[in-house]
Amino acid sequence: MWTLTGFADEISPELDEQLNTLAEESISYMELRSVWNTNVLDLTDGELDRVKSAAALRGIGMSSIGSPIGKVPVTDPFGPHLERFRRALYAADVLEAPYVRVFSFFIPEGQDPDQYREEVLDRMGILAGEAEDSGVTLLHENEKEIYGDVPSRCVDILAGVESPALRAAWDAANFVQCGISPYKEGYASLRPYIEYVHVKDALSDSNRVVPAGEGDGQLPETLSALRASDFDGFFSLEPHLASSGKYSGFSGPELFRKAAGAFKEVLRKQEIEWA
Repeated sequence: MWTLTGFADEISPELDEQLNTLAEESISYMELRSVWNTNVLDLTDGELDRVKSAAALRGIGMSSIGSPIGKVPVTDPFGPHLERFRRALYAADVLEAPYVRVFSFFIPEGQDPDQYREEVLDRMGILAGEAEDSGVTLLHENEKEIYGDVPSRCVDILAGVESPALRAAWDAANFVQCGISPYKEGYASLRPYIEYVHVKDALSDSNRVVPAGEGDGQLPETLSALRASDFDGFFSLEPHLASSGKYSGFSGPELFRKAAGAFKEVLRKQEIEWA
């Protein structure tokens, strides 16, 4: 049984509207990136408790902390960012989230990513080590312009660090926007590491983000292969249908519902059950 979740701040900055929309869509988990226009890592202890209590009252659990860790230049000092990462681990503990999303650092424009390989792998190894100690699993997202933006470098990170606490969050739209055919060029090499899927699609000619199944993300082929490989995990709606920025996206409640409906229809066509 596959489980739906979603970036709830795509719906609204207000927690009540986030939870109401998820409940209306029969989605019983959320990925917490921000609430009340505040990034999850900047929420106070009291605010984290408020989120936990409100979500529990609606029967909604936390699938992941949608942190921005690793979404900074690789040339920035690592120490302060490591401290911020520890806040992500704390939030995961408080909210009982099994996962924390991370990235592998922005590479300076025009420079060869390979010259930063050692630095990136060292940093990712440190993050994974602390995650292992905390019992949380990190999910590396293949974001544009970071070291791990294409399949070969994603595998390089995951195989190089070789930690059970560092796995892959598959984002087809991001691959499309990097000029990659996701299923054809990335699925086979990354499947051993895929533990979480972001539901986002995009058009290769314009890079515009579109509902699941309407773009070039090769979603049907990927879902079929995941099912054949006995994948059992979260599918997180991240529609980006109203706006898409470097650090977040937004859809609003109506477009979020549209995105949820599109993905559910793709699942129905393949006779895949979900919860």
